[in-house]
Order: sequence, then structure tokens, then C-alpha cells
Amino acid sequence: MEIPLTTQQLRTIVREAAELGAIIALTRTGKLSPYLKKREAYRRYGRRNIEQLLAKHELTIRSDGNHTAAWRIDRIEIEAIVRCLEIWRQL
Repeated sequence: MEIPLTTQQLRTIVREAAELGAIIALTRTGKLSPYLKKREAYRRYGRRNIEQLLAKHELTIRSDGNHTAAWRIDRIEIEAIVRCLEIWRQL
């Protein structure tokens, strides 16, 4: 089955993939932290969006230790989800 794409849709896919690739490279080289704190994720992507992703179990929270430890969100995981949603919205 072939899905015809417009030029704009193809540009969106390539742009989002390139940006995600750059974030992965910067994270692996240590230029970006591999994790975001929950507060930073709320600020960047919106509290409602993050909470919806968590409720649907599409996003994983990591904890450093016991129940009082800070929550961390994997930067590559959240970026991949956000980029996929943007591509989906364009299609």
C-alpha cells in the first residue's frame, strides 16, 4: 500500500527526523543531559501533555531511588514521542 505524501509532509518528516538525530548525537556526546526533570518537561512540553502521556503509559518515569527521589524523563524518549506526534499531526 502506497501513501502519497505532499512536499510539505515530506519536509516535516525529514525535519523532525534530523532534529531528533541531532538531539541523540548531542546526548550521546555529553553535550545535553540524557534526562529531564519533571518540572523541565512540564515547562517544555506542557503539564497536560506530559500527564496524558504518563496516563496512557506512553512515557516512562525513572526514579533515582526510593519514593522521595526526583523523577527523571529520558530526553530521547520524550523527544521521539513529541516528534512522532508532530509528524502525525501533519499527515
